[in-house]
Amino acid sequence: MSGPIEDRVEALPVLPSLDLQETQAFYCSKLGFTATVYEAHDYLILRRDGIELHFWLTDNRSLCENTSVYLRGGGIVDLHREFSARGVERLSELSIRPWNMEEFYVHDPHGNLLRFGRVPGGA
Repeated sequence: MSGPIEDRVEALPVLPSLDLQETQAFYCSKLGFTATVYEAHDYLILRRDGIELHFWLTDNRSLCENTSVYLRGGGIVDLHREFSARGVERLSELSIRPWNMEEFYVHDPHGNLLRFGRVPGGA
């Protein structure tokens, strides 16, 4: 028997998208998201492991180009390797930044910036 369901507050990014089908295709084929939690004509929820991203439909490109999310934790070295192998365009190098975080960046097709980071030497 499993224990009680954990009741906690979580922060879930809600990013703009110019085309939800294109967003879904990119995040699933290039970034390895495997679960479509919710899909409507104007809203999309995708999940990969412990990451859940929400997307809303907009026709304003500047909203996408000025939006970002920071995804922090272990496993980013493996993610960077995986994304490189999948041929993700607009993938930065993995490096230690001046603020002492090991990071890499990905821009999705509409301009949203995904920043992946961890404390250097982390798992």
